[in-house]
Amino acid sequence: MPARFLPLADVAETLAISSAQAYALVRTGELRAIKVGGRGQWRVEDSELEDYIQRMYAQTREIVLAGGEDHTA
Repeated sequence: MPARFLPLADVAETLAISSAQAYALVRTGELRAIKVGGRGQWRVEDSELEDYIQRMYAQTREIVLAGGEDHTA
């Protein structure tokens, strides 16, 4: 059974970004997460990660359809 909650390291690996970038997504609220355990480790529910990915696909599609380019990459 796959894990329901993912540590930020796994999120970073899935998105092919750095751990710092994954942390920034969580801290800004762009990617919903929870803090668990005594040390307050961040965890992202797998469904939240999938929702984020789908939102980014939609956002990218809108940029492309508008004829614009996003130069933040």
